[in-house]
Amino acid sequence: MIQFTASMQAVSRQPHCRRRHCCCVPHRIASFGTLAVAALIAQSLCVPSLHAQSPPRPNVIIIYTDDQGFGDASCLNPDAKFKTPNLDRIAAEGITFTNGHSSDSVCTPSRYGLLTGRYCWRTRLKTGVMGAEGKCLIEDDRTTIASLLRDNGYATAMVGKWHLGMDFPGKDHQSRDWSQPVRDMPLDKGFDYFFGIPASLNYGVLAWFEGRHAKVPPTVFTAKKPNKRHVDYRIKPPYQASPEATRQAIGTRGMEVAPDFIDNQCLTRFTDMAIEWIKGHTAGTDSENPFFLYLPMTSPHYPVCPLPEFHGQGDCGGYGEFVIETDYHVGRILDYLDDAKLDKDTLIVFTSDNGPEKSWKQRINDFGHRSNHHYREGKRSVYEGGHRVPFFVRWPAGIASPGSSWHRPVGQIDLLATIADLIDVDLQPDEGVDSHSFASVLLNPLSNRQRLPLINHSVNGRFAITEDKWKLVLPHGKAEAELYDLEQDPGETTDVIAEHQGIAMDLQAKATQIILRGRTTKGPVQPNDTGYWDDLKWISAEQYEQAAAERGPSQ
Repeated sequence: MIQFTASMQAVSRQPHCRRRHCCCVPHRIASFGTLAVAALIAQSLCVPSLHAQSPPRPNVIIIYTDDQGFGDASCLNPDAKFKTPNLDRIAAEGITFTNGHSSDSVCTPSRYGLLTGRYCWRTRLKTGVMGAEGKCLIEDDRTTIASLLRDNGYATAMVGKWHLGMDFPGKDHQSRDWSQPVRDMPLDKGFDYFFGIPASLNYGVLAWFEGRHAKVPPTVFTAKKPNKRHVDYRIKPPYQASPEATRQAIGTRGMEVAPDFIDNQCLTRFTDMAIEWIKGHTAGTDSENPFFLYLPMTSPHYPVCPLPEFHGQGDCGGYGEFVIETDYHVGRILDYLDDAKLDKDTLIVFTSDNGPEKSWKQRINDFGHRSNHHYREGKRSVYEGGHRVPFFVRWPAGIASPGSSWHRPVGQIDLLATIADLIDVDLQPDEGVDSHSFASVLLNPLSNRQRLPLINHSVNGRFAITEDKWKLVLPHGKAEAELYDLEQDPGETTDVIAEHQGIAMDLQAKATQIILRGRTTKGPVQPNDTGYWDDLKWISAEQYEQAAAERGPSQ
């Protein structure tokens, strides 16, 4: 029997209530007595207002795929060479955000932005991604979706790929002591329970971690091996006893891996453990409290390794098979929620961390499938194909107009503020500083929500800013600024900056303000984590440092 020790420890936890209206007392209490009794309870507990009625708090599941392009969902791409019936179901029963964006165009910074509601380029990580090992990018005192929900009575779990840094015992394979716990990891960032892997499969230290320990320690070694179904690689046995033995066998120095780890087991294991954790929670003593599950998958990121039962499905080779398998596991989650009668009260967010890997070009030639749909470029790019991704939200009990679409910009960076709104919590001035709630879109089909300017960011540090239909790609290195009308030109084929200098200047000023103030939203200015960096070509170092000085150390 699977033991969820971390989540069971949370049963006795007393959450720190920050709700606008009571979350410390079950909502049914008032119905059991008179208003006077309820008022007495309110006086002794943290109930700011007796008369305001909070909406029911939904369970929350975020399913986060890896390198899935906008065109890799059949409901978004009528010309897709494979079907995704379960993604299509989420869209049909929820809201499709056709202008939904990851907060960056690569893995680590997008995950940071999703969980914290703060752009990653404000941290020490300005370009690229992290490896498996290193100081976690999320500081211990930084609010995450998980810590926000945990502090308001939710049971919280992460199952899947982390890729935000972990502190492993020992500095390298020669000094590891796997009997010691892993530190600075999901259990330190708001999650009660963790099962998963540290990072992308090409970074090593691969094992099935549960809590702070590897179930089977990564004591053998391997490297990338040829993949018969795709243009990438596999991580599979046989494994060697040392990095040098891997070099002799494969030609590349080995990375740490557990003897029982196989790449094509990730999706099955993650889905199994996610369902088991939900079962454990709903059968536990705190089952009346809602839950939050963060489920970041490893697909369709390399290695593209569909299980044999999916071979031959679709018309897009191994990649299509892998997306079909991913969709199948999403369907397993949906089916379990239906069977457990949890579906109506569970809010599901489905989205991807960035656009498709560079093999998207080959799929166009070989299969006529466009993973980036009609958008420009893919993963790593500041253009739309790098960060405009599938983005669906389903919540049968809460969404006012299921089956609808929202075409204005929205970002994964907005999830923290949206969830805070839905559970009736006010964010503190230093929480979710770039997160702009879209809760009104879910609850009101007539919402006129206008998002504050949205920042996009490339792997090499280039910035763009989008407001309504206009997107300004800011200067970077030797590249000059570019302006696109996304309403008329979603493929970003025609730079119109010469015709709209005023719009470009206005957007540049807004991007400057967002960077210098340390936030997008209203509120007191906040510090970025570093001094000036060269990617801010349109801002001088003196301007940046002057703003930091005016902000002062206390802010």
